[in-house]
Amino acid sequence: MAGEGEGEVIACHSVEEWNEKFKAANEAKKLIVIDFTATWCPPCRFIAPIFQDLAKKHLNVVFFKVDVDALSTVAKDFDVQAMPTFIYMKEGVVLDTVVGAAKDEIIAKLEKHNTAVVASA
Repeated sequence: MAGEGEGEVIACHSVEEWNEKFKAANEAKKLIVIDFTATWCPPCRFIAPIFQDLAKKHLNVVFFKVDVDALSTVAKDFDVQAMPTFIYMKEGVVLDTVVGAAKDEIIAKLEKHNTAVVASA
C-alpha cells in the first residue's frame, strides 16, 4: 500500500498541519519539494498541473503546496519573496530554489536532487 501523500501533492491548510507533515517528511529522509503559491497568481495556476504530474511520477519525493496567504508564517520562515517559489530540501537542509514557473528548471533540479538521493542509498 502506498504511503500517505505518495503520488499526490500535499496541501497544508494550517500551520499545525504543515508542521506535522513537514516533520514526518524530514524524518523519512526523503527529498521534499515545496511549491509556495497563491490563488491569485497566474504563473502559479499554470505550473500547478505540471507539479501534480511530477508528484505522480516521483513517488519517492514528498511534494507540498503552501498557499502564502493562508500560511504566511511558513512563507516568511523560508523567506519567500515571489510566487511561485519552489524549494528543494532534504533532512532540513535547503538544496535548491527555483523562483517562477520555470518548468524545465523545476524538472531539472528535481531530477538532479532525486538522483543524488538514489545514488547515495
